Amino acid sequence: MANILVVDDEPNIRHTLRLLLEKEGHNVADASSGEQALAIVSEQHIDLVMLDLRLGADDGLDILSKIRARGEHPEIVIITAHAEVDEAVRAMKLGAYDYLVKPLAPDELLIRVGKILEKRAQSLELMQLREEAAQRHEPYVASQSDAMREIMRRVQRIARQDMPVLITGETGAGKEVIARLIHRLSTRNNKRFVAVNSCALAENLLDSELFGHVRGAFTGANTSQPGLFQEADGGTLFLDEIGDITPSLQAKLLRVLQEGEIRPVGSTKTVKVNVRVIAATNRDLWTLSETGEYRKDLLFRLGVIEIKIPPLRQRRDDIYALTDFFLARQNAKDDPGHAFEITPRARRKLFMYDWPGNVRELTSVLERSFALADGYVIDAEDIIINQNTAADTHNEPPHDMSLQEVEVAHIRRVMELCQGNQVKASKLLGISRSTLQRKLKSLSESAQSD
Repeated sequence: MANILVVDDEPNIRHTLRLLLEKEGHNVADASSGEQALAIVSEQHIDLVMLDLRLGADDGLDILSKIRARGEHPEIVIITAHAEVDEAVRAMKLGAYDYLVKPLAPDELLIRVGKILEKRAQSLELMQLREEAAQRHEPYVASQSDAMREIMRRVQRIARQDMPVLITGETGAGKEVIARLIHRLSTRNNKRFVAVNSCALAENLLDSELFGHVRGAFTGANTSQPGLFQEADGGTLFLDEIGDITPSLQAKLLRVLQEGEIRPVGSTKTVKVNVRVIAATNRDLWTLSETGEYRKDLLFRLGVIEIKIPPLRQRRDDIYALTDFFLARQNAKDDPGHAFEITPRARRKLFMYDWPGNVRELTSVLERSFALADGYVIDAEDIIINQNTAADTHNEPPHDMSLQEVEVAHIRRVMELCQGNQVKASKLLGISRSTLQRKLKSLSESAQSD
């Protein structure tokens, strides 16, 4: 149920829309002018405004702009005639969510309104979760890259679709964080989220851990114990490193996904369970399925919805954002009168590193730097990165290069990291954009002469 405002100067249209929407259980107000509409929006909580472009002497686009200028945030749907579609598109650029063309088909209208309100509810819920996550200092709220924003949008879309999800990505990329977010946004959020690392236990222990066992099933099984599937009943079970489970466990997991039932170790009876499975892996299961190392039928079940989290080196905008996030988290724990700072040199060092351990490694490096720093200003020398990693030694220039060759290689690498964006590259290099352009022109002329 939502609060909807219908704004139209034609009484018949207002009356028809009110009846349609009230029949669906919504609270409906109506206005025949822009002045009335603005008064209602300012006095009442409105979720959706259905706004005609033509309101007698009033202009719908002007009313739209005034609603937005007042800081009000209802969704706005423009009602327009065929000849006004171009203006409806302009309205969307001004902040309208969608437009409907007259004459309005009742079924289509109700479907569109339902989808808009559902998406609004999910957006508000996601916003609330992000605020709560910020208070809990969870790092995904700091993501600023286009790739992670798209993942957040996808999470929002699929969270309420009660199907298995497969999350892929390198170690430390944040797969469990995304799994927990899906659970919080799902219809199962009032039940448990249970996580298990599939490669942390031997096969027989994992079998018992997942499906439970009956008394006497094996040596030491003095009592019957429920498994994690039963503990997560009604909620979500997160299976990390799902690519490492054995073929026999793959078969048992497939049975759970197909039949919704488990068989405890040592039992002859099955137990019904209602669990959403979210699995994660850093392996290429599709390739493994082609070689026969992983069951294709299980993969088809697990991968109904797949989310691929790119490594941190491919979303470098998040490095600065995450650094600021962890800095704020650290300062929230310490004496407010002694806040840590991170210098531009230190930030550049963090940005240039490839982070093979992803967000988990960045977290570890920053925590170590905060702990071992002599003062409260973290400079490049205080950023302690494991120099034995392949990524770090790979970035180190050969010792027989001249200073000019090192500069050329460094500029080329920074331009590559910034995907050709000269503004970002000049900031990272600590030079003006005009100086960078001059150096790039020199490099280009040198390459042509060669």
